[in-house]
Amino acid sequence: MVQQHGDHHEIPHEHHVHRAGSWLPTDSRIHREWLKEQNSQAKANPKELAPVLKDFKDFIEGTPRVYMWFNSMFDEVPRKRPYNKDPTGHKEIRDYHEMLQVLNHTFTTAPLWTNAAANVGMVGVPMCALFDYPMGTASGFAAFLDPEVNAHLKKILNHWGKFLTSPESAEVLGNHEQGWFGPTATKDIMEVANAPYKSQMKFEDMFKCDPTKKFHGYKSWDDFFTRQLQENARPIASPEDDSVIANACESKTFNVAHNVKLRDHYWIKGQPYSVKDMLAHDPLADNFAGGTIYQAFLSALSYHRWHAPVSGIVKKAFVQDGTYFSEPLFEGLGDPNTEEIDRGGISTGQGYLTALATRAIIFIEADNPAIGLMAFIGVGMDEVSTCEITVKEGDHIKKGQETGMFHFGGSSHVLLFRKGVKVEGFPQPGQDHNVPVRGHLATVKS
Repeated sequence: MVQQHGDHHEIPHEHHVHRAGSWLPTDSRIHREWLKEQNSQAKANPKELAPVLKDFKDFIEGTPRVYMWFNSMFDEVPRKRPYNKDPTGHKEIRDYHEMLQVLNHTFTTAPLWTNAAANVGMVGVPMCALFDYPMGTASGFAAFLDPEVNAHLKKILNHWGKFLTSPESAEVLGNHEQGWFGPTATKDIMEVANAPYKSQMKFEDMFKCDPTKKFHGYKSWDDFFTRQLQENARPIASPEDDSVIANACESKTFNVAHNVKLRDHYWIKGQPYSVKDMLAHDPLADNFAGGTIYQAFLSALSYHRWHAPVSGIVKKAFVQDGTYFSEPLFEGLGDPNTEEIDRGGISTGQGYLTALATRAIIFIEADNPAIGLMAFIGVGMDEVSTCEITVKEGDHIKKGQETGMFHFGGSSHVLLFRKGVKVEGFPQPGQDHNVPVRGHLATVKS
């Protein structure tokens, strides 16, 4: 992913792409090597499409507008570098038939690390890697906003999610070079985990596991991905001081916005927040007109459970279904002023996705009256679409308590505060490491 290891420490400029969040590799050769390998294996081992993919194929071919989009989105990908070929001369996937076959193959394994050009990296979101260029086209923009397309994608993701909870999915957790307990993956995971406190903790000191057992005791890929922290690994910031807000997710700051509007044009550059859309037009959304928003991004290598930023009563908690692979027009060829697809991908469009992606919404009435009603949003992006809330309406939660998790992946999360709440001291965008979960995020003044 963001880290690659091997003999070549300098990545040629033509191969290097900035991808904040470590979901797709910075070295495009790893992305293409992975895609070439998936395509080759799918062709070498043809098999009948899984029922959910057969249904999707029938839907594409039986629905004229969708048939047009899924043909056009591949045709609209530029026939020039870097889109047309990988470094070995193999073409990228160029039609929906190949797309379905690769998906059919991908669903038989969990994410692995990939060797390419003497570097090791990992494609954290395989479906996003497959759609990376097509979803940046005008037809891709239309297709991935379509409600019926997204209904099929949800079924497909649920199908894969079922595999990721199976014992078979744990096979990628080995200690070989491409495994999650191999030297590269373990080193990278712990570099990310240790960075906030500049510590040197080992995996078993940071996360609950049993290193004496196979795969450290994890029963599936999902079991590993939703791993729990050791209780002392992330202390709660000022647990008895209700004026201190704890960080809800282990994450890097994306944006801090003040005086946000209830409705705004979230699909344009700058991605101004649109509170009503973010909060699924819930009646409680009106409380946040003119308020403050903090948004931060979870890395693929990070811890993926959520924790309460404040103590208080859960007023409402629900999951809002949304899009899965939608990118804003300004990221791709749908923008008439550009001929390039923004390869920052999911990380670039975080603000846009707060209004459209599948997301978990939790309203909390804080014990501290200077905060009052606030909201947490867990934004599921691309494959990271399963948001599980583990608290319910009426619960009194303590600051630092677990409130839910992302399954298969991380994403982005948002905290919303009402107008007049004097919340200060947020970390600013641009830092090179995560803010620790449950650590000090900000302070509210009475």
